[in-house]
Amino acid sequence: MKKALVIIAQEGFQDKELEGTRKGLADAGFEIVLASTSAGECHGKFGGVEHAKITLTNVNIGDYDRVAYIGGPGAAALKEDADAKRIAVETVKARKPLGAICIAPTILAAAGVLEGIKATVWNRDNAESAFLELHGAIFTNESVTQDGLIITGNGPEAAEEFGKIFASL
Repeated sequence: MKKALVIIAQEGFQDKELEGTRKGLADAGFEIVLASTSAGECHGKFGGVEHAKITLTNVNIGDYDRVAYIGGPGAAALKEDADAKRIAVETVKARKPLGAICIAPTILAAAGVLEGIKATVWNRDNAESAFLELHGAIFTNESVTQDGLIITGNGPEAAEEFGKIFASL
């Protein structure tokens, strides 16, 4: 069975984005493994409770067919997390699909994998798009943007479309 790693924040992941991404992957026959900074209980922005099976430190990219990062207020801290950035870099090097939605594309930008890549992001005050551009991304302002094996989405309203496209790569 194909396996997808989905990375969520320990506190404050975006419930609807996880739901849309998970639906796209499940409908396409993927086994879904949740990861976070710590294994165990994770809390969504809107009260959802999920269980991360693995810590980011223990992720071996060879175990997965693709990797997605879910947004939400808690995801902002992941752009400073060495393991979150390492996983993004290793996913690109392994030529596997890599996705990020809402604020999570800033994690990819911080990891240096969006250089010359078209991408979108939740752009509350233009700071997020400026961060992407500062790191070499070409900001599209679309709801979902695919550039090769990298797909980005701009927020909860794009979650289902993001999930479908991400699963089809």
